[in-house]
Amino acid sequence: MTDQAPSWFSARPAIDRAVEAGLDVLARDQASSGAWPGDYGGPQFLLPMFVGVARATGLLLDGDTRAGMTRALLATQRPDGGWGLHVDATSSCVFTTALGYVALRQLGEPAGATWAARARTWLAAHGGPLGSAPWGKIFLAALGLYDYDGLDPVPPELWLLPRRAPIHPGRLWCHCRMVYLPVSWLYGRRATVPADALTVALRDELYDRPYGRIDWAAARGRVAAPDRYVPLSPWMRAAYRVLHRYERRPHPRLRARALAFVLDQIRREDANTGHVCIGPINKLFHTLIWHLVEPGGPSFRAHVAQLPGYLWRGGDRVTMQGYESSELWDTAFATQAIAATGRAATRRAMVAAAHGFVDRQQVLTDVPDRDACFRDPSRGGWPFSTRVHGWPITDCTAEAVMACLAAEPYVARPLDPARLGWAIDLILGWQNPDGGWATYERTRGPRWLERLNPSGCFADIMIDRSYVECTAACLRALARYRRRCPGARDRAIDAALARGARFLRGCQRADGSWEGAWGVCFTYGTWFGVTGLRAAGAAAADPAIERACAFLTAHQLVDGGWGEHVDGCRERRYVTTARGQAVMTSWALLALCAGPRSATPAIARGVGFLLDDQRADGTWPAEHLAGVFNKTCGIRYDNYRKVFPPWALAVAGRALAR
Repeated sequence: MTDQAPSWFSARPAIDRAVEAGLDVLARDQASSGAWPGDYGGPQFLLPMFVGVARATGLLLDGDTRAGMTRALLATQRPDGGWGLHVDATSSCVFTTALGYVALRQLGEPAGATWAARARTWLAAHGGPLGSAPWGKIFLAALGLYDYDGLDPVPPELWLLPRRAPIHPGRLWCHCRMVYLPVSWLYGRRATVPADALTVALRDELYDRPYGRIDWAAARGRVAAPDRYVPLSPWMRAAYRVLHRYERRPHPRLRARALAFVLDQIRREDANTGHVCIGPINKLFHTLIWHLVEPGGPSFRAHVAQLPGYLWRGGDRVTMQGYESSELWDTAFATQAIAATGRAATRRAMVAAAHGFVDRQQVLTDVPDRDACFRDPSRGGWPFSTRVHGWPITDCTAEAVMACLAAEPYVARPLDPARLGWAIDLILGWQNPDGGWATYERTRGPRWLERLNPSGCFADIMIDRSYVECTAACLRALARYRRRCPGARDRAIDAALARGARFLRGCQRADGSWEGAWGVCFTYGTWFGVTGLRAAGAAAADPAIERACAFLTAHQLVDGGWGEHVDGCRERRYVTTARGQAVMTSWALLALCAGPRSATPAIARGVGFLLDDQRADGTWPAEHLAGVFNKTCGIRYDNYRKVFPPWALAVAGRALAR
């Protein structure tokens, strides 16, 4: 690829061929359900936790699964001997190295192997598990490989605080509270599985001194430098001093009452999600807890039945996903992409199947006794994966609405207008006072709760705050719905659009970009920021959009593409890759196509990159992780490279023809 952009007339046939080939790939990979299953892996702590729970509960893994897990873990060991927080990490951390080591030994790998010696050397140089981020310590404690005396308190009694208390766990971001819910039960019970010969051997291998002589109390709050992203604040240290004093002699009746309350909440979460759970961490902890409470009982068996849904088998490797699946999310985007190409009429079967899948995943009822479960309304929303999961999300709901409206002209039975209305009412009700939208719920807790973040290695886990991506997606859905179904909701939608636009303008950075929170990172955030403002009524020549397009143009690479590394999310700055990435190039093109005509040369060069990068089979190559959560952990959206390039090429082709 050269600096010379192809002319539109020479590029048009190539664009048409590339888009058709990309749609052929989507048609080939669409499942019989109408969805696009895809790999949603990347975090390096998930699979080791799966292995640990399987062994602790006596769940037998077949030979192929064990071998696939072993290959996946060994393949991602870093040259220094450790494992990173995610597969694209440029450094190792104690948390994942300790868990990865334990998992491989539990899978049958010998302690004398070269990989094991390298891992132990790296761990020893960084203080061993005593320096792990807290989530690693908690899990090791449950396995009998770390002492609860070495943990800072996670008392279940916090759940008995008055609900109006700002530190009540019910005010936390749902992913945070649903992780610390089972953790508080394990901590309150000091629950651990019985030690066996391997447990004893691992204690000797992991630590530099006899297990019984470790000063566990001295390790409280200790997080090694590779794991430390969010240091404990003075507020959190003070809180821990108070809680440690309580833990010396917890009130027996209060502890018993709190444990019973927490177990009831666990039972409710299981029932409300069909034992899928909101995410993989609480899923694994719930499985372990029911094994301890009712070994072999119905709750444990129901959890075991849902565990395989979290595994992903790719080639000869088996990994664990960051969610039960990303099917609704990926399918909603794929449906919009097909419609955006202008070829939906010739792909009616594919569109109809996708629309049918999206239709079936809408949540049609609220959870029973939702206030007792600390749940918001659910009716009308869409989750990230499937209806069974049952936790609706703002941007998933918005993208599903747009997918249904995009598919409407090509399907025999469009989504019932009443159900579309439910979704819009839910979106309107989710808007925060600041004008933005959070993920699952309106923001419940004060912003200062982030100062009590105990995780060490993740940021922004305490409250569900407003995000650029969620806000922009909701604005686009509201605007599209208003055009399709004008009427009684117009005034509420207009007010929401105005408030949402003010939020987006307020969080645009001085350089013209928006920082993404769920994708990498400034390319992703800027695509949403631009399209969100346009949906809210901003003109292509709006100064905010011109600044955003100037930002993107300035970061275009010599090859015509755009590329960011996930490290930029951690560092909160644009960290470029050596070459363009098809997914990020697509996001940049979609943003530029919504901007002023001055972006045309950059669009033409971006189109040239995507054309050059497409392979003969219609696919685009695997590349760096494009997803992220909580600033530090990258995650894979494998379907993105199938969905976004054809979408961007079609839209860019029309922009070049103007």
